[in-house]
Amino acid sequence: MKGIFYGSLILMSKVLGPWIFVLISRGVAAGYFLFSRRRVAVSCRFYRALFPDRGRFYHLWCAWKQYQNFTYVFLDRFLARDFDDISHTSEGWEHVEAAMGTTGGIMLMSHVGNWEVAAHLMRQQDPQIKLLLYMGIQYKEEIERIQKKDLLASGIRIIAVDQNQGTSFDIVNGIQFLKSGGLVSMTGDKVWKRDQRTVAVEFLGHEVCLPEFPYVFALLSGAPLFIFFTFRTGRRQYHFTLSEPIHIESASRDQRKEVVRHSAQKYADLLQQTVCRHPFEWYHFESFLGPRLGQPLDSDKPDGLNTKKSD
Repeated sequence: MKGIFYGSLILMSKVLGPWIFVLISRGVAAGYFLFSRRRVAVSCRFYRALFPDRGRFYHLWCAWKQYQNFTYVFLDRFLARDFDDISHTSEGWEHVEAAMGTTGGIMLMSHVGNWEVAAHLMRQQDPQIKLLLYMGIQYKEEIERIQKKDLLASGIRIIAVDQNQGTSFDIVNGIQFLKSGGLVSMTGDKVWKRDQRTVAVEFLGHEVCLPEFPYVFALLSGAPLFIFFTFRTGRRQYHFTLSEPIHIESASRDQRKEVVRHSAQKYADLLQQTVCRHPFEWYHFESFLGPRLGQPLDSDKPDGLNTKKSD
């Protein structure tokens, strides 16, 4: 049903113009805000951590603005795909250019801004770019299936990560892609599998469990890791940033845990800086924050999956 509705909305927008997309999608976002109390509570908790000196109604207003801004994810995807009508500026692209065709590189993306538009913009920046995305599967999400189909049609490879299982073949496939000089993109702020190994970091004064795999993958492959953010700067305009290459190396197995934790904390610090600058482009609507650090009890229940921390 969602897929049919989304397809109908796209068709109407092609005929009547993008304004109809904006109008209807904002109404849908308002409905989700009013009737998805659990998810709104997750957003309010995030904004309470981000703006600890502000009151409850301000945090609720932040969540409302977050939901309304989320409509741009779908609008700009439509404009990028059907009209190629998104312009951008970039910062740090030269770091990735140096890795392409040689060592390859691992790009750590986040639920900040619009990652699909980011993939489109990277192909716009370099039409010959070789890009592989590791993406989680959500079987009930019809719009997500349309989204993945569009990416595949644009020449981007996708490895789907099942919530219940993953294979060593996927890892080998990714390493081979890196050796060919390609870029492998992974999500840095979302745990896809319930038994997935994680690494604990500090984020906004809370403990947060991040997926361990991107850092271990960088360690095993020897490829540099780049932290990638993209955000909307105006109407049909985006800016994306790439960090300097992070080389994850460990002289011994005993050092691996600390090396991985240090790299993950570096990502968490950059993520925190980014959401402080762009608070309403945080589109992580599922549980993320863990217990508040420095206090024995937290009035809020910790967020997150029951994940397996690295040994």
